[in-house]
Amino acid sequence: MNNSIIIVATFLISIAIGTFLGMMLRKKIAESKIQGAEQEAKRLVDLAKIEAENMKKEEIIKAKEEIMKNRNELDKEIKERRSEVQRQESRMIQKEENLEKRAENLEQKEKDIEREYQNLELRKGEVEELYEKQEQELQKIATLSKEEAKQLLLNQVEKQITEEKAKIIRDLNQKSKEESAKNAQEVISYAIQKCAADHTSETTVSIVNLPNDDMKGRIIGREGRNIKALETLTGIDLIIDDTPEAVILSGFDPLRREVARIALEKLIDDGRIHPAKIEEMVEKAKEELNQIIKEEGERAALETGVNNLNPDIIKLLGKLKYRTSYGQNVLSHSIEVSNLARIMAEELGLDAKRARRAGLLHDIGKALDHDMEGTHIQIGVDILKRYKENPLVINAVEAHHGDVEPQTMEAVLVQAADAISASRPGARRETLEAYIKRLETLESIAESFDGVEKSFAIQAGREVRIIVKPEKITDDEMTILAREVSKRIEEEMDYPGQIKVNIIREKRVVDYAK
Repeated sequence: MNNSIIIVATFLISIAIGTFLGMMLRKKIAESKIQGAEQEAKRLVDLAKIEAENMKKEEIIKAKEEIMKNRNELDKEIKERRSEVQRQESRMIQKEENLEKRAENLEQKEKDIEREYQNLELRKGEVEELYEKQEQELQKIATLSKEEAKQLLLNQVEKQITEEKAKIIRDLNQKSKEESAKNAQEVISYAIQKCAADHTSETTVSIVNLPNDDMKGRIIGREGRNIKALETLTGIDLIIDDTPEAVILSGFDPLRREVARIALEKLIDDGRIHPAKIEEMVEKAKEELNQIIKEEGERAALETGVNNLNPDIIKLLGKLKYRTSYGQNVLSHSIEVSNLARIMAEELGLDAKRARRAGLLHDIGKALDHDMEGTHIQIGVDILKRYKENPLVINAVEAHHGDVEPQTMEAVLVQAADAISASRPGARRETLEAYIKRLETLESIAESFDGVEKSFAIQAGREVRIIVKPEKITDDEMTILAREVSKRIEEEMDYPGQIKVNIIREKRVVDYAK
């Protein structure tokens, strides 16, 4: 037991001693490694210090070199700037010297000018004195006073100015005529070529064909009761004469005449003619006429491309089918004016829609001018205002006879289109009184000018031929006179188309051989 304890104790002691010795050995080894590492670290630090010192020296050397380089460049730039400053100073000095020289020259010139001015003043006095002497001498030679000579000179200058003014007027008129006539002819001829309307002669009677002459007696009726009933209901006179197989309806109201015609034709087709049937057919004729009027108004609007018209205005347009002016059908005339105005507006780049609308509506007042007081223009304007028509269209309607100033170019085109449609050969038939009055007015305007001996309106009033007194009117004054007569005619007369003013000046010498 004791031996085993001793053995274990000895083993444990030996282990402890071995462990202690091992620890001492490891400690020494670790200490030696630490010393080696410290030495190596110290060596590396020394090397790093040496290398850093070398790099520091190199950077210092480079910095010194860069400083030297910059210093050299700065010195060079300073030298260049000094040289430039010196050159500028030299130029400034030179300029100052030049300015001083110029100032001296100007002073000298001022002195010379002052001397010249004094000399001129002296000469001026001499010239004025000499001019007065010459003027007095000329007055003695010419036997004219100063005022008389002045008046003579003014008369000569006025004569020269009149000649030059006449020449300028002739040249400008010729140039404007050539250009404006060419452009206007192109536009108008193009419009007329694209728009050719039929012409209808004015009439106050309508003829109804009969199937046989026996029908005349049935129309008259027993004791004339049928014809009296028809005339009473329609307001139209029936003329039954020896004309074979025809009855004439006479009346100034075209609408009533059309109602009578339609009613009579219906009665003839029906065969039953008596007062009750006549009254029935007249009512049917009125309804049919109202339908025709509406259709004609719609046709006119469709043909001209005018949209958004009030139904009442369309009916008024349809009534124009039964209205004539100087023998020209007003509805056909309105359609033609609308198309002419539209075509010319398109050619000139204007508002074609407004032009054709105003052209179609320009004579709308003629549908009611028989039933209302006032001119057809005023009636038409009132109608269009009532239905809220475009103010520019209303202005074109109001201005188409020159009653007011046109506000737009489209209004001027409506005037031109109205004149073109009305002035074509065969389009209208003027009354004799109006025609004679226009000729007399034309001649009276021409003869109201001083120096006019006689005037003649020829070519149906399209030309006025004026004979002037040669001792009062010169050739140059003829041009001015023609212009003044044209202006007076434009201001005081209404006429279709244009009027040519032709002035004749001739001097005749008569002698007799005995």
